[in-house]
Amino acid sequence: MSKVSVLVVDDATFIRDLVKKGLRDHFSGIQIEEAVNGRKAQQFLGKQSVDLILCDWEMPEMSGLELLTWCRSQDAHKITPFIMVTSRGDKENVVQAIQGGVSDFIGKPFSNEQLITKVKKALSRAGKLQALMSSAPPKMLSSGSFANDSLSALTGGKADVVKATAAPAVQAAAAFSAKPSATTAASSAPSGRGQGQLRLSSGASMGCVIKALSLKEALLVVKRIDVLPQVLESAVLDLEQGENAETARLNGYLHAISAFEPKPDSEWLQLTFKFVDKDPQKLDYISRLIARGTAQKHFSPGA
Repeated sequence: MSKVSVLVVDDATFIRDLVKKGLRDHFSGIQIEEAVNGRKAQQFLGKQSVDLILCDWEMPEMSGLELLTWCRSQDAHKITPFIMVTSRGDKENVVQAIQGGVSDFIGKPFSNEQLITKVKKALSRAGKLQALMSSAPPKMLSSGSFANDSLSALTGGKADVVKATAAPAVQAAAAFSAKPSATTAASSAPSGRGQGQLRLSSGASMGCVIKALSLKEALLVVKRIDVLPQVLESAVLDLEQGENAETARLNGYLHAISAFEPKPDSEWLQLTFKFVDKDPQKLDYISRLIARGTAQKHFSPGA
């Protein structure tokens, strides 16, 4: 029986690695190809077909929507399942993708269960699921396993080194006793410039203050919620700044977590959020934020 093939298209290496790891752990017989943007994917698809396309929306050179439109104009890819992986959830964007012929969506950030569920649904409709399930492990990975597997994907199997480094920060966060709700955390976040919303793969949403910002990462201060974020958890940072209320959805992962205040009952966490986007428009947006000085340089929880 021939293998079921999937093309993963994303300009962020971290996201491609997570998707590949999740698929391979659940479907041992799957064949995975990858492309760093829509243009490279188009070149690959011009030579051969695949059974499923998992594609990011925002990429340099050719966007996911442009690749989708091209695929639907080609006889070889006209009915190939095409799942858009995106942080764009606005009605206008959804309508655009539906009109373009998208098969389904996966919103960033996503869990391993969400990824597998969407893939199984798309391949079932295409009559390809049975071929995959015949080689699948008996039990689906949990979201916790997915988070731990991302360590291996990032470190080439040397996950223990990362775990040893990250453990003190996680333990410090877990030591907190008070547990305000997610709603309370968002509403009581300090007001002022340099605020945003952090959406975690666990489903939690946290209001945050931007303490520092660069082209590679953001230093965030958030109020504790019931479900603590995890090191290497994928997330989306929504920033709305400027007179025109510009919004940027920045994809990334949590690189470090620590207590913001040097005491065991601190209400605040400090998160280092690493960007994985390489979209020139997003980088330009961050550059303009930095130039405006919108990121807060100093922050006091009591302010």
